[in-house]
Amino acid sequence: MSKGIVIYYSRSGNTKQMADMITKAMNEGGLETDCKEIAKVKVDDLLKYDAIVIGSPTYYGGMAAQVKQLIDDAVVKHGQLDGKVGAAFTSSANVAGGNETTVLGILQAMIINGMVVQGDPQGDHYGPVSIGKPDQRVEKLCARWGKRIAELTKKLGH
Repeated sequence: MSKGIVIYYSRSGNTKQMADMITKAMNEGGLETDCKEIAKVKVDDLLKYDAIVIGSPTYYGGMAAQVKQLIDDAVVKHGQLDGKVGAAFTSSANVAGGNETTVLGILQAMIINGMVVQGDPQGDHYGPVSIGKPDQRVEKLCARWGKRIAELTKKLGH
């Protein structure tokens, strides 16, 4: 049976709230999904999942060091994430605070690993973004995103 994981780093709690929303939607979409704080995830854990979603706050227009560390450490598994579904999300303090560059940085690493990334023609095209505490708009986007990730994973036959 297919499985997903939502991995996040959160200092303020905003990214964690988004992670919980996406995890709930993935589970409701029929994909058994775990939600884990990044400190509790090892590189070998990534191989157990068919869909990997990573969330980070935006710091200086990029992902948190903890997220980058996991991505860098995953180089020892290069090629072994090929074909898995990947997605990203972020929270930040400002509208133009580097949200898209953060999400794209995570997605870039996923694409280099051969992962399958799906955009969204509605809302936040690259992945959900919250400015400060997640509001109703973000909740709606996270729900949509989680369901889309579950659907894609099932379509790919994982």
